[in-house]
Amino acid sequence: MTRSTTRDFIVGLFVLGGLLAVAYLSANLGGLSYQGEGGFPLVAVFDDVGGLSQRSPVKISGVKVGQVASIELDDDLRAKVALDLDPKLELPVDSSASIRTAGLLGDQFVSLEPGAEDELLGPGEAFTYTESALSLDKLVGRLVHGDALGDGDGDGDGEEEDVQD
Repeated sequence: MTRSTTRDFIVGLFVLGGLLAVAYLSANLGGLSYQGEGGFPLVAVFDDVGGLSQRSPVKISGVKVGQVASIELDDDLRAKVALDLDPKLELPVDSSASIRTAGLLGDQFVSLEPGAEDELLGPGEAFTYTESALSLDKLVGRLVHGDALGDGDGDGDGEEEDVQD
């Protein structure tokens, strides 16, 4: 078999194109496509973040407007989530942030619900209204233990019992 430089060159270009395609897909699927540098920073404090992680998307009406920059504990031992949002975004001060799940067992993301006030949130400010992640294992535990209505007395009737000593 004879060697052909033209054929070797074409095979090399084909391999290089494949490697570039893999690199492009890896960057997009890995969440590196959002350029969050110099974005609009906001903070949301939650009791439970569930499976939320760094670089999780932040969405308004299903449209990605940012990502989670970091998650840490604050002084009250609650989860403090730093959000890096689109700098052009303007949110009223009565906007809310909640943690949602994509599908039944999908990845979690932060969903923002804009408010109606005229005053806007400034860089680094925190959301006043937040809703923590719904924990499926806690919900199943309540059902199993008969406390589905969350009344605390364990009988599931939703009424507090008056216990006399």
